[in-house]
Amino acid sequence: MKKIILALTVLLMATGAAFAQSDLQPLVIVKYTKPETITVKQLKTRCDTYEKQLGQKLTLDQKKQVLNALVDEKLVLQAAAKTGITIPDSSVDQYFMQAMSQSVGALVTEKQLNDLLKQEKNTTLDAELLKQTGMNVADYKAYLKNQLIAQQYVISVKQEEIQKQVPSDAEIRGFYEGNKASFVWSDMVKLFVVVVPKGTNADAAKNRANELRNKFIDKKMTKEQIITQSQISGSDYSASEGILPKTEAGANTIGLTYQSILYVYDQDKGYVSDLNDTAEAYIFLSLTDKYAAKMLSLSDIVSPDSTVTVYEYIRQNLAQQKAQAYIQQAAQEVATELRKPEYVEEKKTGAALDKLLNWGE
Repeated sequence: MKKIILALTVLLMATGAAFAQSDLQPLVIVKYTKPETITVKQLKTRCDTYEKQLGQKLTLDQKKQVLNALVDEKLVLQAAAKTGITIPDSSVDQYFMQAMSQSVGALVTEKQLNDLLKQEKNTTLDAELLKQTGMNVADYKAYLKNQLIAQQYVISVKQEEIQKQVPSDAEIRGFYEGNKASFVWSDMVKLFVVVVPKGTNADAAKNRANELRNKFIDKKMTKEQIITQSQISGSDYSASEGILPKTEAGANTIGLTYQSILYVYDQDKGYVSDLNDTAEAYIFLSLTDKYAAKMLSLSDIVSPDSTVTVYEYIRQNLAQQKAQAYIQQAAQEVATELRKPEYVEEKKTGAALDKLLNWGE
């Protein structure tokens, strides 16, 4: 399993009374809507995170930059709360699992990830996150929620400007020319596939598969009807239609051999296979379309089942990148606009601040 690396806060436990007292000293009080104190300990927490990411200790000036970022963060969150911006827990859960799935390279649920960690490392997601970041799952979700709320506030304030972040025709064409080799189709097949698991009665499964195949060939059931019935609770088979590359990996996804895919590709559209007997199921398939390998031009659709051209695909992706870059810039602009003397009370400055920030020196 890939190591889960997340930009999270690391909770630092004080080891002595003197350190504990120092850690609790207030550095800044943010009071846009209510007083919130940033302590030495909170700053250490965030600095530890960045030091883990960078693989080196932060300088005094860098620690001051982190402190300013914490002030900005609290100002934006208070402003968001004042305008009533909230993020439902369901959205946080979804975002959390997207991040976790990307970290392991597969789409997983929280339970599946816990099971995987238990199987491969004899640990839990809570324990793994605590080990690597100092946050358990609940803490991390709370952190994510704050980040999503802050981002939503920035978007609401700078919505018009964000919508103006569109790529030019020259940028789109330049991106295409620089990445032309990636805009290709490999040989592909579009298949309608029906799978009847053998379960505990292989003979019954074979009869069921033959029944479905015959009804499809005799046009007594369409592929849409077969797919719809397969989705009913308690169905004894599965059916789907999709596009696969003409590769061994593509064949493996439906439980067939590479030679099977090669053979199907050479058939005419509408071809229906014989019943395939695999270790786990009986399978038949129908070739509904096939696509030859080719280099895509800007006017070609980006994938066979899409109506989006390569040009539009690039435009959408570049627009998203430009918007995200602007949001990061806009977040600083919004924080700067909020950062007025009456909303930020600095409790430590000058030499006194430097002394508190020189931990570990």
